[in-house]
Amino acid sequence: MEEKLLRKLRKSKKLTQADVASALEIGRSTYTKYESGKSKPVSEMLIKIADYFGVSVDYLLGRTDIRNYQESKIKTKAYHNLDVTGLPDEAVKQVEDYIELIKLKYKPDGSYKKGL
Repeated sequence: MEEKLLRKLRKSKKLTQADVASALEIGRSTYTKYESGKSKPVSEMLIKIADYFGVSVDYLLGRTDIRNYQESKIKTKAYHNLDVTGLPDEAVKQVEDYIELIKLKYKPDGSYKKGL
């Protein structure tokens, strides 16, 4: 987990380590160890920390710069009207797979990947 990131998130909310520890229902010394990198939280605690700060676990782990995956979704009429009611699970999975396939054609900035 990115230690500096935890501290940055805490300070952005103007909280003390004791405030965060209390909200997470852990001791301040335990939270201090997470923030300093001396200890790593178990997966359940990592999820609790992510929920508390309103970020994704991947963001906490440094796997993405997107704080929350909901922020990365473009809201379009087509997205809101996508109705899979009545479709079998297999068909829904095919739609999801197709979306992932299309996403492979583009870079994170939305530009087309050449050679595909």
